[in-house]
Amino acid sequence: MTGAPYDILSRTRTNAVRDAEPDGRTSTLPLVVLSPGFTMPVSTLTALAEDLASHGYVVAGVDHAYESYATTFPGGRVATCVACDSDRDPGFGSKVVGVRAADVSFVLDRLTGPRAEWEGSSLVDPSAIAMAGQSIGGAAALAAMRADRRIRAGIDLDGTTYARIPEGLSRPFLFMGSAEHRPGGRDASWDRDWKLLTGWKRWLVLPGANHQSFTDVPLLAGALGVSIAGDLSPARSLTITRTYVRAFVDLHLRREPQPLLDEPSPRFPEVRHCAPGGRTCE
Repeated sequence: MTGAPYDILSRTRTNAVRDAEPDGRTSTLPLVVLSPGFTMPVSTLTALAEDLASHGYVVAGVDHAYESYATTFPGGRVATCVACDSDRDPGFGSKVVGVRAADVSFVLDRLTGPRAEWEGSSLVDPSAIAMAGQSIGGAAALAAMRADRRIRAGIDLDGTTYARIPEGLSRPFLFMGSAEHRPGGRDASWDRDWKLLTGWKRWLVLPGANHQSFTDVPLLAGALGVSIAGDLSPARSLTITRTYVRAFVDLHLRREPQPLLDEPSPRFPEVRHCAPGGRTCE
C-alpha cells in the first residue's frame, strides 16, 4: 500500500471502547474466539467482533505473535513477523495452524477455569465456546477443535484447511467462502474434510466474494488505496458475514433455531447452499 496516511487506521472510528466494563450474570455469556488471516492483525475482524459483542457474546480476538507484521504486548514491546518469510516452506500451513491451536487453548485457559485471569471470566459459560477465523484463521479453527474439546463449534471463512482430521470431527462446523471454495473448485481441501465432518455441517459459497470479503479490508480499501476484486459491496459482504456467523453461534451456543442455515434465503440471494456430493450449489 502506498499513498495512504500513516494514521488512517488509528483515526478510523469503531463502536468499541477500551476498558469497557463487562456486563452479565455468572456463567451465562457464550464466548467466540476470532483468528485472523496470515500476517493480518485481528483488528481486521473488528466489524464481526462488534456485532457479536452487541448481541451478548464475549469475543476474544487473538493476535498470533510472530505471524502478523506487528503484535504489541502490554508494556509496549512489539513482536514482528518472524514467520512471514517462511510461508513457502514444506508443511508451513500445518505448523501454523498447530501453533494457533495452542495459542487458542492458552487464551481459553486465561478466560475460563481455575487459571482465569480476565476480570470478567466468571461471566463466561465454559460449555458455550465457538471459534471462527478467516483464511488460515479458519483452518486454525478446525485444528483448535481437534486439540481442545472446549470448543463446541467452528467456522472457516474462506480458509484452505491444513490440519487433517482422519479420525473425523463430530462437533458442528460451517464452511463459508468465495467461489474458489465451491465443491470441486480450485481448492480441494474442503471437499476432503467435508466427508470427515460427521456432525452438523453446512457449506456456503458467495460467488461474488473475494478472499477479503469476510474481513474489514473492503470497508477500508478506498481510504487505503487498495483495489478489491469481487461483485459484493463492502457493506453487503459485511452484512452477510455478520448475519450467517451470528446465526451459526446462536444455533449452537444458544440453541436458538436458525432456518437461515437450512436453505437458500430470498434475503440473501448471493449465498449458495452447497451439496458437495453432487458438486452443486443452489
